[in-house]
Amino acid sequence: MIIKKAYTLTKCKPACTTTLETAKEARSTIIHDKTRHKATEPASCKFLITQSLVLDLLHARRVSPIVLAHKSAQSARYPDLLTSFAPSVRKSASHLITSQKAAFTLAEVLITLAVIGIVAVLTIPGLIKNHNEKAWSTAQDVFTKRLEVATRQMNTEEKLAGYSSTMDFVNELKKYIKITRVCDNSEITKCFNKQVIWNEGEEPVDMSTIKNAASLGQEDWDTDTVAVQFANGVNAIIAYNPNTTQDPYNNQFSATSNSMAILYDVSGNKNPNTNGKDINHINVTELAGVTGCMIPEETLGYCITQILGPDTGYSPMTKAECEQARANGEYKITECSYDYNYWLGAVRVCKGWDKMPTQQELATLAKYIYDTENINSGGHTYNIVRNNEKAQPFIAVTSSDNGYFYILSDDYDDGFGFAWTFNNSQTGFASIGHTSKDPNYAKGGLAVCVE
Repeated sequence: MIIKKAYTLTKCKPACTTTLETAKEARSTIIHDKTRHKATEPASCKFLITQSLVLDLLHARRVSPIVLAHKSAQSARYPDLLTSFAPSVRKSASHLITSQKAAFTLAEVLITLAVIGIVAVLTIPGLIKNHNEKAWSTAQDVFTKRLEVATRQMNTEEKLAGYSSTMDFVNELKKYIKITRVCDNSEITKCFNKQVIWNEGEEPVDMSTIKNAASLGQEDWDTDTVAVQFANGVNAIIAYNPNTTQDPYNNQFSATSNSMAILYDVSGNKNPNTNGKDINHINVTELAGVTGCMIPEETLGYCITQILGPDTGYSPMTKAECEQARANGEYKITECSYDYNYWLGAVRVCKGWDKMPTQQELATLAKYIYDTENINSGGHTYNIVRNNEKAQPFIAVTSSDNGYFYILSDDYDDGFGFAWTFNNSQTGFASIGHTSKDPNYAKGGLAVCVE
């Protein structure tokens, strides 16, 4: 604190009046000179200077007025009083006397923040993983208990056995547990995830190929699969056991495991879609797509083993992947000109271009889907009506909003893959510029693998 008035002792002579400048000069001398300094002014004036200094010092340290008065009165008698204050004060850059206070340096703060960040990086993923695993486990326990309550009630009411198809069983199950949506095996991916990781480290399973009980490992059941969405957010694929028995008088009867194979996902359509995490099952011993013909071989004269869409089973081959495959002598690749190539992606998933349909085979498929023999195998046929029931296995996996799709053939020429288009009112063979730098280009193309 800087005192802006002069201190004058009433008993002093007028000549002994000291001003602020004199006080400052004396204070500076006392603080910075370790030797005793004898002022040339009279003792009464020295007292005034000393009093001013003590006032400043003690006010800066917030000493009470009582102590201040006592120290001021004694300062002339004890000149060492002033120098005793010197170690606890400093002269600041602004020439004000303030006390020193401890503080963290910028380096210390940054190091502390860095340590906190490292600890967070190491611990937070583990905490999230543990939380997710606990949430999945709890949701699975709740779901299986509810399902068991429903099937036990069906058993008690003798409604558990006697169905010839999975769809008939599901239609009855809806009366005992709330189901919001049902999809038959031609529309599995409308009610369930498009892909599931059954074994970590292996390729995901295309769920559109899970057509029957055999796909879930139940070879002897001979029933189709049905996908359902429960009101609590769980999605599932069910295959009914036609050999189901019931015991209405047995409260311990395990009705669920006796009546069905079920693969369920407690996180709905969210990731990770992995067996042992958000996905669990009852009576499912394997998860394998149908390896038989998607359409009876006697109908087409050849066997369609897989129908895959860009979002449900195959992806474009990148230029780097193409160059690596060519170096390894795979798929009979002769050039790699494009960043993304859907035709080569189809060749890869079908295990070779010779596993893709020919132009003539696609013309035969068009005759089947449009219910007519009048198909121009060398061009387009117009003003015809597509049988969408027969086309459903293809429509189900396309990314097109209006159901339009085309099937890539075994014919390819410098960036253009030849394909057969299947529109609502026209069909025909055409070249498709489906290789592009844009990975989202030409998503209507389907990879159809044949034998």
